Amino acid sequence: MKILVLNCGSSSIKYKLFDMDKNFVMAQGGIEKIGLPGSFLKLTAPNGEKVILEEPIPEHTKGIEFIIYQLTKGQYACIDSLKDVDAVGHRVVHGGEKFNQSTLITQEVLDNIIACNDLAPLHNPANLLGINAVSAIAPEMPQVAVFDTAFHQTMPAKAYMYGIPYEYYEKYGVRRYGFHGTSHRYVSKRACDILGLDYNATKIITAHIGNGGSIAAVKNGKCVDTTMGLTPLEGLLMGTRSGDIDAGAVTFLMEKEGWSAQDASNVLNKKSGIMGLSGVSSDMRELTQAANEGNERAKMAMDMYHYRIKKYVGAYAAAMGGVDVLVFTGGVGENQAIARYDVCADMEYMGIKFNAEINDSIHGQEAVISAPDSKVTVIVVPTDEEWMIASDTAACL
Repeated sequence: MKILVLNCGSSSIKYKLFDMDKNFVMAQGGIEKIGLPGSFLKLTAPNGEKVILEEPIPEHTKGIEFIIYQLTKGQYACIDSLKDVDAVGHRVVHGGEKFNQSTLITQEVLDNIIACNDLAPLHNPANLLGINAVSAIAPEMPQVAVFDTAFHQTMPAKAYMYGIPYEYYEKYGVRRYGFHGTSHRYVSKRACDILGLDYNATKIITAHIGNGGSIAAVKNGKCVDTTMGLTPLEGLLMGTRSGDIDAGAVTFLMEKEGWSAQDASNVLNKKSGIMGLSGVSSDMRELTQAANEGNERAKMAMDMYHYRIKKYVGAYAAAMGGVDVLVFTGGVGENQAIARYDVCADMEYMGIKFNAEINDSIHGQEAVISAPDSKVTVIVVPTDEEWMIASDTAACL
């Protein structure tokens, strides 16, 4: 069985083609700058070389046609025709309360995804463009929606409700939904596979940390809490997002600065986080370098970034009545030893004994980084959301 996975943004399309029978990635790449001058497809050749193909891509249907051409007729073609693909799996960011699992796309499903557009105006419309493009090119192709929010639908009301008048939940669905669900689901299961633990009898904290970041508490195979909320703004300090902030501080600044609602959203989502605090960068590698060179604001931003993660790890251990496994994943979680070290420092009271030597040697690979006698196992698990989407798509068929 061959599954094509698509992750469509407003001006981009990422793709991977999987041979599910051989557990093999046949092709992967992505189109950038759709609808803009200088659009291009960047793909990975069989030898691992990155190849850039420049092509005018005015909209998503043209982009997916170009991807299909490269898969079937281009220099690195790996299938004879689109008929060799059994289904297409799509990342869809927001499924609201309608979807608690991946779903074969029908008109009813499409209507419900459209109904969630107000909850994810930057993401869902772009995801729909990809679905509609495939429908236009191959109307009979089965398509599956895999929702970022679905894994978190097991949260109890005490975790997902906000302390505001209940009518806003009833009228507009204002509640915490959480995101990165496909990643949290993959790494929590994978960690248990690696460690030989029963997924349905284990307390796990998953830290998906990168430019965007969230933490989830996974108890006995179900998510019971997560840091992101109605939108991906809540929770951890991120690259350009503020994370948790007093709502009163926002209304105060709106009055002082004369911001509109859109102005406030723009500042909190795009100008805040470690970039806004440090004035250096939203990239942790550049921030770390600046901190090491004595930049005090960069050091403060790093300390805040790590502290927020540590604080939520402690909170979720309390929420679950303990923790068996702490998983690091995402761009920072997989590659930044200093972040893992700072989060786990002084956590012996919670049962974490850290192996700094192993931690320092790990870069983007699966590895246990806690001591053998640690009551809590700390492990790095690189995420693979595309494989999870492909697996769900195959299962839906």
